[in-house]
Amino acid sequence: MESFFYGRRFPRWLLGIYAGWFLVWAWRPWMFKDWVLEHVLTVLWVGFLILTYRRFPLSNISYTLIFIHLSLHTIGAHYTYALVPYNDWFRALLGSGPNDWFGLERNHYDRLVHFSFGLLLAYPVREVFLRIAGVKGFWGYYLPVDLTMSFSMLYELIEWAAAMLYGGELGQAYLGTQGDVWDAHKDMGLATIGAIVSMSVVAFINWKFNRRFGEEWRESLEIKGREPLGEVKLLDLMREEERNKSS
Repeated sequence: MESFFYGRRFPRWLLGIYAGWFLVWAWRPWMFKDWVLEHVLTVLWVGFLILTYRRFPLSNISYTLIFIHLSLHTIGAHYTYALVPYNDWFRALLGSGPNDWFGLERNHYDRLVHFSFGLLLAYPVREVFLRIAGVKGFWGYYLPVDLTMSFSMLYELIEWAAAMLYGGELGQAYLGTQGDVWDAHKDMGLATIGAIVSMSVVAFINWKFNRRFGEEWRESLEIKGREPLGEVKLLDLMREEERNKSS
């Protein structure tokens, strides 16, 4: 099992399992047009991961986290997020469900997926920052949270644009506010909380096992360039250009 998880074939198994999962939930979706809209980004995202696999493979942990998030999203796309019958599933198994336990009336499946967006995807984002941008210390935890917040905001703008473009029942199904005027704010807030939780767990693990944890944080917050940028840097560039022309 250990060699299987650490092997290069593991992401291919995940892709195969997700393909099967996708096909199962593609059977007779409740609103076909909304299902198509929901999966436009899914197809682009999976395609991007496949194309970059050879040149820039992520860790198997990152692929697993992405797989879980996509699997949750696929369920939401099948029913439309506002109609996922999770409470009925719990009632069938346990006799009551989360909405019964907490006195909730709204369908909160979309809240779960927005929280999982931050919780599950902040780590793959961190891996990209560390391996490509070479960030260290504090920035290796802050920037994944910041980018997750930005992506969450961008997705809310995409939802708003789609709702304005298509309007009617399809627009409302894709937007999924369920009458809550603060829906977008809550979704972004939950994604942020999820990312903070994720990076806090990663920071704790590194603090526990990395002896240079504190030193890396201090180094990452040290001033690297004494000279300011902006107009100072612009003036330097202009002077350098003049010297190149005169030489």
